[in-house]
Amino acid sequence: MTESPTEVCGVRCVHPAAVHTARQSMPDEEALSASAALFKLLGEPGRLRLLLVLQGGELCVCDLAAVTGASESSVSHSLQLLRAHRAVRPRKEGRNVYYALHDTHVSNLLNTMTAHMLESDEDGS
Repeated sequence: MTESPTEVCGVRCVHPAAVHTARQSMPDEEALSASAALFKLLGEPGRLRLLLVLQGGELCVCDLAAVTGASESSVSHSLQLLRAHRAVRPRKEGRNVYYALHDTHVSNLLNTMTAHMLESDEDGS
C-alpha cells in the first residue's frame, strides 16, 4: 500500500515534549486492554443494537428480543458479555431480569459515536 503525502511527515523529526505529553496521557495497559475489549464487543451489530435500545431505558430479555428481532438466547448471551465488560447492569424483579446501561459513561460513548457517524464528512476524506 502506497502512503499518500498527507499520511506521512515530509521531514522526519521527533518532538520530545509532545511525545512525553502524549505518553503521560496514555492509560495503563490494563485499562487499554479493557477499552479495546469493549470496543471489540461494540463491533458486533447485534450487541451494539442492544445498547442503543437500552438508551431508552431498562428492558427485560424478552422485550429486548422483541425489539431487536433476535432470539432470547442470543440476547441473553450478548447481555452476559456486555455485563462482563460493565456496559450493562442487571436488576432482578421477581423472576424477571431487567437490563440498563451500566452508567452515563456508556451512554455518553454511544451518544458521541452516533453523533460522529451522523456528521457530514466536511473535509471530504
